[in-house]
Amino acid sequence: MIPRISRIEPMADFKIRVTFDEGRVVVYDVGADINEIKAFEDLKSLPYLFKNATLDSSRTCIVWNERIDLPSDTIYEYGQPV
Repeated sequence: MIPRISRIEPMADFKIRVTFDEGRVVVYDVGADINEIKAFEDLKSLPYLFKNATLDSSRTCIVWNERIDLPSDTIYEYGQPV
């Protein structure tokens, strides 16, 4: 089952705090993705973009624009529990 996200909070240093429906809270470091995934470079060069993160309609993906998204299962697995 794909975990559903109930809340996102962009933080400093390209980190994002994510709360899942079942209550798990993690902080995911998007900075590593910015350095490894070419499409994510816009998050660094356009400072406003990172703060404007939204959820897709299924609440299983964080979306910044038509090229940059981050699936909830990745965040769930690799995020640092709070």
